[in-house]
Amino acid sequence: MSFQRETSISFRTFGSSLSSLYSKLSSRRKPAAVEDEPSEHDQAESSLARAARIKPIVRSLYNGLASHCGPTAGDNDPEDCQEVIASDLEWWFHGPPGCDYMMRILTGQLAPDQSVVRFEPRSIEAVGDCVIAEGWEGEVYWVHVWTVREDHGLVVITQFREYFNTWLTVKYVTGGGLPLPAGSDHRPTPSPERITLWRSQPADLYKRSLPGLVLAI
Repeated sequence: MSFQRETSISFRTFGSSLSSLYSKLSSRRKPAAVEDEPSEHDQAESSLARAARIKPIVRSLYNGLASHCGPTAGDNDPEDCQEVIASDLEWWFHGPPGCDYMMRILTGQLAPDQSVVRFEPRSIEAVGDCVIAEGWEGEVYWVHVWTVREDHGLVVITQFREYFNTWLTVKYVTGGGLPLPAGSDHRPTPSPERITLWRSQPADLYKRSLPGLVLAI
């Protein structure tokens, strides 16, 4: 049986579970102002540059969790996470009840070393404004989709979608020559079309029957 819910969480106080993240995020640049209409090549370059900016933010988050679980846990200076995660983060979950482990870690309800799942991504990919992390171990499969925005030159996570034991396909609905998100090899098309940008592909679990969802971006 699957379970899904959506809510907004206020992040006022955080434990030290993400404390190793912040020292890695001090260098951020404001996006360059656009004076002329960018060409298709410029748009592709811009998408690649954006992917290069937002992927390390999410990767550092997981590194912070791993560090907290390791022998150096607690050695870093604890600070809140408001500079990286929006105070009104929108959260969406799909999976069995009680398996929203990452959100409970982020809100301090669960320490990373107390979680039955160790969030060590096997892949992290940037698709448009989203960074998608995927991992699996044993009978557990998870996907995290982090929506990342740039606010006054700062990179901020505004939405988090948590999928547990759920196959996910990410599609982009395009038409009229709209530019595609980073990571797509497709060309803009004159008519509306659904293009698959990302899909679950855990080789170790392909024989399992799990519920599947499509996320349109």
